Amino acid sequence: MRRRGLSPLLLVLVHCWASVSAQAGTTLAVTTEGLNSMEPAPTTPGPALSARPPGTPRAPGPSSSPRPTPVTDVAALCVCDLSPVECDINCCCDPDCSSMDFSIFSDCSIPVVTGDSQFCSQKAAMYSLNFTANPPQRVFKVVDQINPSIFCIHITNYKPALSFLNPEVPDENNFDKLMKTFDGFSLNAESDVSLANKSDAPNTTKYEYGVLLQTSDSFLRFPSPLTSSLCTDSNPAAFLVNQAVKCTRRIRLEQCEEMEALSMAHYSSPEILRVPITVQSIVIQSLNKTFTRLEDTDVLEQALVKAGAVKICTNVVLEVKYSLTYTDAGEITKAELSLLLGTVSSAELPLQQRFEIQFIQQNTKPVPLSGNPGYVVGLPLAAGFQPHKGSGIVQTTNRYGQFTILRSTAEQDCLALAGIRTPVLFGYNVQSGCKLRLTRAIPCPLVVEKVKSLLKGQGFPDYVAPFGNSQAQDVLDWVPVHFVTQASHMKDSCQLPVSLVIEVKWTKYGSLLNPQAKIVNVTATLISSSFPETNSGSERTVLISTAVTFVDVSAPAQAGFRAQPTISAKLPFNFFFPFV
Repeated sequence: MRRRGLSPLLLVLVHCWASVSAQAGTTLAVTTEGLNSMEPAPTTPGPALSARPPGTPRAPGPSSSPRPTPVTDVAALCVCDLSPVECDINCCCDPDCSSMDFSIFSDCSIPVVTGDSQFCSQKAAMYSLNFTANPPQRVFKVVDQINPSIFCIHITNYKPALSFLNPEVPDENNFDKLMKTFDGFSLNAESDVSLANKSDAPNTTKYEYGVLLQTSDSFLRFPSPLTSSLCTDSNPAAFLVNQAVKCTRRIRLEQCEEMEALSMAHYSSPEILRVPITVQSIVIQSLNKTFTRLEDTDVLEQALVKAGAVKICTNVVLEVKYSLTYTDAGEITKAELSLLLGTVSSAELPLQQRFEIQFIQQNTKPVPLSGNPGYVVGLPLAAGFQPHKGSGIVQTTNRYGQFTILRSTAEQDCLALAGIRTPVLFGYNVQSGCKLRLTRAIPCPLVVEKVKSLLKGQGFPDYVAPFGNSQAQDVLDWVPVHFVTQASHMKDSCQLPVSLVIEVKWTKYGSLLNPQAKIVNVTATLISSSFPETNSGSERTVLISTAVTFVDVSAPAQAGFRAQPTISAKLPFNFFFPFV
């Protein structure tokens, strides 16, 4: 009875294995054939399995239902087409590439383009290069690709799920139909805005980092050198990508009035998604390199002027600087343009142009730096503290108040100097101090706390930035401040802090031609002295001092020399014949 009960289960498993084997064999035949063949290779039919339990439904065959119609045309897809209106190298599906471009390709970066890989059968666009032809040609075919997985989609009974449908907006024509379809409606406070006002609103786009900036007709062009020093005008500008480049342009002076790349209107006319570019300033450069800023910002056209045998072209664009303001949501709200126009003669050809684009966040002020990247002598040290483990460095907005020491005054009274501080400037060794009068009426613990707060200040930092432009979120790069206490113990005495010595060790980092100052260690030593208890009615004057010392710990640079070249040449055995 047990063997008879297990037979249907074994037969069903054998039937499933045979179906998978047949399907996998068809797939291998298709993928190993050439591009010109779209027919599957013949397979050897296996023995028919007639022993099937009664009442068991038959597995759906290939002809049980029509295959789903592909929604996406794979022949029109091209994931390597990154540059608009420009041929991408080795992108065989790029519609901007011509047959001449295909002839210099070395390979197809994307050889196969498919749609949804979950279907059991789908269309696939195959791209390859025929190097036997002269010149090499691109080979393109659309074939049927079989998915060997048993968990593939064979029949789709819900066709709207194959694509995303745009919701139908209610209007006066379809309102009754939508009421019957969705059985009622609801209103909220945001529904008071009319559809007409929404259609008239500006179509602003929220950009992400690296997304190309769109204009009314194409993209914002940012000329830059690519493979050589010559300017390439088809390079697009990207969001939040600050650039500053110089490139050379070869021109003929007689045709300067016809070249758009030399015209001011060419850079000020585009609109970045309905945000017009406003000309902020125009500076004129003469032949003798003098600069004049114009009060008017009207568009100036370049003009060819002849002075005898000399030809010059005026109002030629020499420098272009874009300044784009954006919000936290990634919307560009303002676009400003600064131009440098000059007069060019034949002696200054080929022409060199400079282009710059920068992005400024709205309602923010740039944070001043103490160097970029290394510290600059005379600028304050960047310092802060970490409120809890895992958080970033917290800094005060006043960069001159991040790391301070006691400031000396003419009165030399420590009690009158509370709150008067001076910043620690890089490279400046400083020593300051004051006088403190002690009497028996003042208890020792109170004096100790007062002097400590006087020496350390209100917020003594825990970390110091290694470079002048270090970011607050890079906590592991910051240098911790090592706080050391030195005291001399005496019986029946008051341990009073009298000095705070700060030692900052720095080194020269980077190239020998342009070394950058980098802080590698900061040590703050609090020195205490023992003072005996004063007698009643007497007083003692104590000197309180603070010192800051910068120590250069740079290792001497070792000059490296390359090994002298050796000549590895083999002479024939009879080269010196008959002398040797």
